[in-house]
Amino acid sequence: MLKKIIDYLKTFKAEVFVFVSSFLFSFWLMFSTFLYEKGYILIASKAWSDFASHIPLIRSFSLGINFPPQYPLFAGAPIKYHFLFYALTGLAEKSGIRIDIALNIFSALGFFFLLIMIYVFSKELFKSKAIGVLSILFFIFNGTLEFIKFFVIHPISVHSISDIIENQKFVSFGPYDGSIISAFWNLNIYTNQRHLALSYALSLFLIYLILKLDNNKANNIKKSVLVGIILGASFFLNIAVFIMTILILGSMFLLMRKKRVCIFIVALIASILAFPQYLYLQSGGSNFQPLINPGYLVLNLSFLNFLSYWIQNLGLHIFLIPLGFIVATKNERKILISFFTLFIVGNLIQFSPEIAANHKFFNYFMIIGVMFSAYCLTRLWRRRNIFKPIVIILIFFSMFSGIIDFFPIANDNKIALADYPVNKNVAWIIKNTNPNSVFLNTQYLYDDASLAGKKIFLGWPYFAWSQGYDTNKRGEIRNLILTATDKKLSCDLLTRNKIDYIEISPVATNSDNPQISNMYIKSFVTIYHNGINGYRLLSVTKSCL
Repeated sequence: MLKKIIDYLKTFKAEVFVFVSSFLFSFWLMFSTFLYEKGYILIASKAWSDFASHIPLIRSFSLGINFPPQYPLFAGAPIKYHFLFYALTGLAEKSGIRIDIALNIFSALGFFFLLIMIYVFSKELFKSKAIGVLSILFFIFNGTLEFIKFFVIHPISVHSISDIIENQKFVSFGPYDGSIISAFWNLNIYTNQRHLALSYALSLFLIYLILKLDNNKANNIKKSVLVGIILGASFFLNIAVFIMTILILGSMFLLMRKKRVCIFIVALIASILAFPQYLYLQSGGSNFQPLINPGYLVLNLSFLNFLSYWIQNLGLHIFLIPLGFIVATKNERKILISFFTLFIVGNLIQFSPEIAANHKFFNYFMIIGVMFSAYCLTRLWRRRNIFKPIVIILIFFSMFSGIIDFFPIANDNKIALADYPVNKNVAWIIKNTNPNSVFLNTQYLYDDASLAGKKIFLGWPYFAWSQGYDTNKRGEIRNLILTATDKKLSCDLLTRNKIDYIEISPVATNSDNPQISNMYIKSFVTIYHNGINGYRLLSVTKSCL
């Protein structure tokens, strides 16, 4: 038995290495950016803003009651965000698994699944283990031209290696820092958007299965039905990736005659299952509808500016992918064309209030694109020995920016967030208020009621705005309530908006908050007051009899 295991490992040693290294890297990546220690949630500083949305969503399922699902930072309206991943994490915490362990395990397994699918998909597509390994490396280490900007900031010297290894800041973070090179190529998008890797992996896995199907085999019809069911059920996992998968299938339908029946069945069943999910999300209302907006993040759109943008963001891949396409077989080309649909659509249609959210289309396209880069380079490697040094140089500069981007994540600091074991406010709310209650908050990020799993009236507006909620109207109502000097008017607004408690937070002293009326302290019933930090909870029910 032992001999058989050893022989198996020798035969598949490349796969064993890929699986083990991918598994270890995935778990390190996720556990290094989100931890829990002595009652404090430790969040990597580069994930701090995104987790201000994720943790309240998780806690709304673990410590609160959130069914039918609402967005906990915009209480009262049906959720418009793909919540399934965070709901599962919340249910895991509810069952007794600590929040960091639950989230990190799901996240790490999702990222591991994606790495394995990149290897399997590229290996099967081009029949080469080397291409599979190189595709993973190209995925992890992006190929932008950011390294040029790095050496402008840190001129080449004897300290260059230490400058890279000790770096704590992303060189480019466009469009937020004014850079042309996007913030969405480094691993930060997977440590922040924890559901994204699993979504890509599942989509890639289902497309891989479809490529194995054939119209002429009766049993494949049943398999197509199963694939369609899984795809349809994934709508709440990631809406954007679901749309992308349907777009890819549409292209495959046109290009792959022998698979048309199977593809049609998959797309039909998936769409039928997704439709009621779509209707639920739309029932929350929307301030935004998809629109034609060519050019993505390209400023002053022109052909030259468009080309310059994508050369800087794709680096050598903008040349290697087309070369890989040219030397590929007809069937291999069909795969790239199908995924290239994402690049076209991402550059034409804006799907959400923030155009930057289209990055998901380009990230998914590049998962397949780098496979063709890897194929091009391995073909060149095999031609003559004289080309091997050139290939090594091309591989290095196709990963160099990603290597530079790796260290700001590895070197990132953690920010400590006091959770209910040490935060008395959160602990009191959990113990003494209804899990389904709604709080009018005066603090935006990491509000105490949010950490306790409650829904708040209006969290940081960017989060809800980016999902299509009318945050301007909600903000006006919130300000009207907080500044009210007439108790009757205040009670009317509070009960009309189904608010149960008012928070008066000591940290709510920023320009986004109006001056809170003294009427609340004088005329409303205080049910909790923290004498140390001044945090106060007022009961609407007891005050507005």
